[in-house]
Amino acid sequence: MARGRIRAKLRKSHLYSFCLFRSSGSGGQSIGGPGFSRTVYCNEPQVLNQKPYRSNIISTTKYNFFSFLPKALYEQFHRVANLYFLGCAIASLTPLSPFSPVSMIAPLAFVVGLSMAKEGLEDWRRFMQDREVNSRKVHVHNEEGGFGKKTWEDVRVGDVVKVEKDQFFPADLLLLSSNYEDGICYVETMNLDGETNLKAKKALEATLGLDEDDNFNNFKGIIKCEDPNPSLYTFVGNLEYEGKVYAIDPTQILLRDSKLRNTEFVYGVVIFTGHDSKVMQNSTRSPSKRSRVEKKMDYIIYVLFSVLLVISLISSFGFAVEIKYSMPVWWFMRPQDADEYYSPKKPVISGLSHMVTALMLYGYLIPISLYVSIEVVKVLQATFINQDIQMYDEDTGIPAQARTSNLNEELGQVDTILSDKTGTLTCNQMDFLKCSIAGIPYGVSPSEVELAAAQQMANDQEDQGELKNLVASKKEKAHKSPIKGFNFEDNRLMNGNWLKEPTAARIMLFCQILAVCHTAIPELNEETGNYTYEAESPDEGSFLVAARELGFEFFQRTQSSVFVREKYTASGKPIEREYKILNVLEFTSKRKRMTVIVRDEEGQILLLCKGADSIIFDRLSKDGKLYLEDTTRHLNDYGEAGLRTLALAYRKLEESEYTAWNNEFQKAKTTIGADRDAMLENAADMMERDLFLVGATAVEDKLQKGVPQCIDKLAQAGLKLWVLTGDKMETAINIGFACSLLRQGMKQICITESGSEDKQEVKEAILKQITNGLEMIKQENDPHAAFALVIDGKTLAYALEDDMKLKFLGLAVECASVICCRVSPKQKALVTRLVKQGTGKTTLAIGDGANDVGMIQEADIGVGISGVEGMQAVMASDFSVSQFRFLERLLVVHGHWCYKRIAQMICYFFYKNIAFGLTLFYFEAFTGFSGQSVYDDWYMLLFNVVLTSLPVMSLGVFEQDVSSEVCLEFPAVYQQGPRNLFFDWYRILGWMGNGLLCSLIIFFINIIILYDQAFRAEGQTADLAVLGTTMFTCIVWSLNCQIALTMSHFTWIQHVTIWGSIAAWYIFLLIYGALSPRISGDAYQILVEALAPAPIYWQTTLLATIACTLPYMAHIAYQRCFEPEDHHIIQEIKYYRKDVEDQHMWTRERSKARQKTKIGFTARVDAKIRQVRAKLNKKQ
Repeated sequence: MARGRIRAKLRKSHLYSFCLFRSSGSGGQSIGGPGFSRTVYCNEPQVLNQKPYRSNIISTTKYNFFSFLPKALYEQFHRVANLYFLGCAIASLTPLSPFSPVSMIAPLAFVVGLSMAKEGLEDWRRFMQDREVNSRKVHVHNEEGGFGKKTWEDVRVGDVVKVEKDQFFPADLLLLSSNYEDGICYVETMNLDGETNLKAKKALEATLGLDEDDNFNNFKGIIKCEDPNPSLYTFVGNLEYEGKVYAIDPTQILLRDSKLRNTEFVYGVVIFTGHDSKVMQNSTRSPSKRSRVEKKMDYIIYVLFSVLLVISLISSFGFAVEIKYSMPVWWFMRPQDADEYYSPKKPVISGLSHMVTALMLYGYLIPISLYVSIEVVKVLQATFINQDIQMYDEDTGIPAQARTSNLNEELGQVDTILSDKTGTLTCNQMDFLKCSIAGIPYGVSPSEVELAAAQQMANDQEDQGELKNLVASKKEKAHKSPIKGFNFEDNRLMNGNWLKEPTAARIMLFCQILAVCHTAIPELNEETGNYTYEAESPDEGSFLVAARELGFEFFQRTQSSVFVREKYTASGKPIEREYKILNVLEFTSKRKRMTVIVRDEEGQILLLCKGADSIIFDRLSKDGKLYLEDTTRHLNDYGEAGLRTLALAYRKLEESEYTAWNNEFQKAKTTIGADRDAMLENAADMMERDLFLVGATAVEDKLQKGVPQCIDKLAQAGLKLWVLTGDKMETAINIGFACSLLRQGMKQICITESGSEDKQEVKEAILKQITNGLEMIKQENDPHAAFALVIDGKTLAYALEDDMKLKFLGLAVECASVICCRVSPKQKALVTRLVKQGTGKTTLAIGDGANDVGMIQEADIGVGISGVEGMQAVMASDFSVSQFRFLERLLVVHGHWCYKRIAQMICYFFYKNIAFGLTLFYFEAFTGFSGQSVYDDWYMLLFNVVLTSLPVMSLGVFEQDVSSEVCLEFPAVYQQGPRNLFFDWYRILGWMGNGLLCSLIIFFINIIILYDQAFRAEGQTADLAVLGTTMFTCIVWSLNCQIALTMSHFTWIQHVTIWGSIAAWYIFLLIYGALSPRISGDAYQILVEALAPAPIYWQTTLLATIACTLPYMAHIAYQRCFEPEDHHIIQEIKYYRKDVEDQHMWTRERSKARQKTKIGFTARVDAKIRQVRAKLNKKQ
């Protein structure tokens, strides 16, 4: 074996020679024409240098070394507030500025610098990830004739590369050969489409001889193909090699970021590199999402800008009036020598120039540190979400992850959840549970739906003894530890007992179809000695496990054969059988069936087929319908039990019949043009006829742990849940019952198309059904009546059209639950958009597969589940969890907390800046609109950055109105978010009003007390420095005491930030006052010599602080006494320990604190209670 080559001594096969599900997309296009102009010279670097293509370096960063500064500055000054402060900073360099330049420039530089540093850090992380990828190594053919290691970034178009097992492909490659003799290799495309199943690729026969390193010394070829494009499943091109032209299709293309599996090595030639590769062509930036709170915050900024403009106009008008009428008599101002800014002869110019001064002076109305504070707080909130041990899945070791921190508060305002079913509500781990063979049902293990139904029946009976015993026995069976993928139990088939059955031949054929009709790959587990299977779907894996457990073990696959070990035989000795694969017609969503054509050891050609019952039944021969009636009945039973079903059939083929068909098939396969797909489908359809029905399978996609309880809690929190699934209607409905989205007594409105070929007739019929559904709901008098809407994908296509979608939405929002079946990924996204735009409320989409990416990106919040379908949904999401049940804590706990924290934080920010900024306006008016600031420049600089920022950030990070346990016990508290109780205009204007009142109180208390009162023992009155410092002290105390009253939950961190901020003010006064008068100016030794010895200073501070906090305390006292909110009641119960001492009251309050819901387990219980009460009333 040269160079470790693994050769399979097998003749070439037709395995995977037919693939209907993805066309080459040639469409008759000519190579070299528009869109098909790429020419690749294989293994000829000297030619490549003359015609360069993009390098293989990828970059997902937003900035580079040269663009960071201009781009980041542009991003920062897109914000109106930052742009305003930039203007103020520039104006501070002029004589019109009321402040020193440093007091305006320093805060702006700090805030913008911090935001830019955050942007730079995030981009640096992206750069390091890119660098890690670009630095990966791969073997590349060099000019010396061997293969040497190169980094990915050095790979060029036309290079021949050698990729080994479990390595990623560095670029888009044309497969030349593999270690297998007929050029087959297996590829995992999880990074591309989220699918974990392996896909087979096959090299062109012309290049199969290029199977060793030395063979490439003289290899030359020219590839002419399509230009770079994002289509993952199409490829059009030709290979010119050794004087011949060979057509290339997608089965020969290995895409970048997919992984080589179960193949030792492959050789390939690079076609597309870097950002030309199909995966990079598909990489789109996630849509920019902003929370409703953040959008509303912009409007508040505009309101404050308006207030700023109005008071600046008032100030400039007052200044102009003073200049015109008072300036001439103010001899001490020397009006005769005044410049144009103060000239009584030019009052208009004076007023306009003062406008600039006023806009700068009152700029503290706009909180400069608001944006950066919110960003820091959201990052810390996201950290708490990531580290929440209650959302850590011990089985998988995967924690919850906030992939963006921009939408934390949006989690607390969700109105509608749109959920995938398979892999999200269910596990996507199929268990073989039941089957029907030759019209006889097998399998006694109950499904979860059957258990739930039996439990419900037991609860509905007055005499529950017998049924309860039945339920208990079923639960015992269901909860025993089954083999993964196999929860089947029936002694008639197990342990070889099927040999005693009268239909043993059919049972054997049934198991052979399970063991042979697939594309899976076996892998021996050396520890257990059992085989596990790399299958294209969990269903297929469960079929193979079932076949193994029933005695038909698939244990080896080659390129031309499948080997099955039959454990139970008439002779009593195991037999290994070989089935030679002639053709594989793969399963697709369009075909809904899979067929393999094999030759057994006796030379008989068999067609083995499995697929959807509706498809298989239509293809049965007259003699093949022997078991049709019984099988149909069993399939209906399995559907009602929430199981996924497939029908199995077979057909014996004559040699001449197969040969004739295969010639037609090969002819269709080698056709190049637009008719190729149609010819292939016709060939397959011609063969898959006159089948004989063998039986049917039923597998269970189990509900994930905690799903019913989570749905119940979310329903109590007032959230609506829509299920969007690709499953058929019966399965989706029964899963709905299992997770309590549906219940007995709920009226179902099923909307289906009429089947007419006339599109207008179909639309009219659907519209009539929607109208009738709305009318039924309107005429319902029972307040407890619940409706469920069920619609399939075909009907949904009409319902989503512009002239009907609003009526459909109107019906859907009136229903307690909505289930959309057989929907495509695009329809999922369209439904999500309709709900988001039609209701105007916050939507959350949750899913686990690549087919859920559209709705995850379309929703206001996208949540990805780290499931078995890959990571594409997670990569597109805003938040990720490992199980659906963690959504309960993510929303009801973290969502509620984050919403209230951010809402209160923003309201407080505006309150404190209004309270501070308006004192400047009052003082200016008091001093004749002179433009004089009452505060030292350093005081103003520290106000937002140090003295009031940390307490408000601690509020945003640590505040809890109620604990996490109480959030879950009282889920109705969550509704404070969707109803926007803490960030509506009433609340916002209330806080602004409180800021206005505080500013008036602080200003007038200080002016009245200090204006003409003796400030020191010697009788001196207060000067400007004393007045400003005393007033600023009152502001620091009042604002920090106000936030202490606002908080409900204290830790040492809150105490340090609040009282530490007050202490920091006094420390600053000591240090600042101790500096040279050249620096401290009028504040030299102001605390030690002027303020501290004066009792009036401390009395004024105390009086102003009490006066400012009294209105808020009065409001809170009134609200708690007469209009308490849910969290107020809970807080008082907890404070007085009534939850421990009076359990009856605690239970009563818990029952009150949940939204009236018509879905979930609680709704079932409520319905049962009403039923019992009705019976009692009748008896009385």
